[in-house]
Amino acid sequence: MRVAVLFIDGVGVGLNDPSLNPLARGEFLLSQFSTGEGSALPTGVRRHDVDTTFGVTGRPQSASNQTAILTGTPAPSRIGGHVIGYPTAALRTILLAESVARKLRLQGKGVTFANGFPSVFLDAVKMARRPSREPAMQFPEKWARRVKPSAFMLALGSDSTPLRTFTDVNDGHAITNDITGHLAARRFSDIEQRTPAQAAQIFWNLAEDVTFFEHSQADEAGHAQDFEAALTSLTNFDEFAREVIRLAPEDAQVIICSDHGNVEDLSTRNHTRNAVSVLTAGSALNALSPLLRLDDVGTRVTQLLELE
Repeated sequence: MRVAVLFIDGVGVGLNDPSLNPLARGEFLLSQFSTGEGSALPTGVRRHDVDTTFGVTGRPQSASNQTAILTGTPAPSRIGGHVIGYPTAALRTILLAESVARKLRLQGKGVTFANGFPSVFLDAVKMARRPSREPAMQFPEKWARRVKPSAFMLALGSDSTPLRTFTDVNDGHAITNDITGHLAARRFSDIEQRTPAQAAQIFWNLAEDVTFFEHSQADEAGHAQDFEAALTSLTNFDEFAREVIRLAPEDAQVIICSDHGNVEDLSTRNHTRNAVSVLTAGSALNALSPLLRLDDVGTRVTQLLELE
């Protein structure tokens, strides 16, 4: 059995109102609305609207909720708050000790991160990486002191597991965060660009027992209240996710999830307290009980591999 976890930052369940919600302007997989209606899902794909608040006051944030996804533990309630941006020391401790990736690797399972990053960035945040042919570069010192690894990087690069680089992207062994490579190419002109469908094929070519992919542009568009950027992100992710499901091996299980709401309400720059729709595909996964809370994502990944 292989498990695919496709993560898109900042996509919640909002109103079916195209003046506020770019998800209401298309038939995306994640065009699911608070009234219970939504776009038709492919055969075998199941919708679970899950809580993102963990009973903690304030707006859900990326660092704490991504930690919940990646560890299967209610991180915000454990630390008593929501943490914006990058993991604090408390969240880093949880991620490094309790990540699903670390637990499964200790059991001999293969866990991989499909994203490729600039080598200069991985070196600046002191993460282990695969070999790279990228030109030698160095972050300006003023920036090097400010950059930090994300929750996904910490969890999936735990125990010094090397992360993929832009060399892997160009060799067809990794995918850029923006899926097509067009945004990455603005800063790194020699990046190989591809369609979302080609990226989905690469995803399965490199897949191991569990394979994660992270896409963050929807959340960025939400903060900028940028409909055009939001639609570009949602379209690319939707085409990629649909092709990942279509190409999935017979025994594969696919989870599509987000960490909190944002882009579904462009009347505000802020995150929302809305639920997020987690979509699941695969007979083994859908035979389990419905997901109710965001940390159930990490729990399900572990359950599936234990069932196998």
